[in-house]
Amino acid sequence: MTSTEAAAIALQDHAALWSMGEIRASDVVNAACDALVAGLDTPGLRMLAACMRAEADYDVHDLLPAALDELGLAFYPVGSEAGQAAAARALARRMLAGELTPREFTFRIHQRHGHELPLTERLAELDDEYDILEYGDRTVDQVDAEVTAEARRLAAHPSVPAEPTESPS
Repeated sequence: MTSTEAAAIALQDHAALWSMGEIRASDVVNAACDALVAGLDTPGLRMLAACMRAEADYDVHDLLPAALDELGLAFYPVGSEAGQAAAARALARRMLAGELTPREFTFRIHQRHGHELPLTERLAELDDEYDILEYGDRTVDQVDAEVTAEARRLAAHPSVPAEPTESPS
């Protein structure tokens, strides 16, 4: 994978996580800066990267959809099922990169989606298993291994088609 491909995936992940309330708007601006440094360059990306961090909460709403569109990336409307799936995949990639522990990953998925999102149902169940380890015959390492397998499944799964994009209101 080239550095521009990795930067595009990272920007897409940041956008999905932001639209689902997982990260701050300033994190998206940082990802836009990283994408520029990696060699991606469009007018919308430049505008997004030029955003003042203090104003990012206001500007990212308007700038992100166009920047993603220019790069051929999907913008997921806030609360959309496609956005939830994209955010879950982004969190899986973060866990596999060592940014989250398996326990933190399952907790965030369970907290955000409960047992309602079919794509992440097994992760919610595994989060429950962490809570009852002392009463069962499984070990933390066994549950961690299953969480890691689920994360790999999610991260390898192709992105779902984008829902119609609309600027957030």
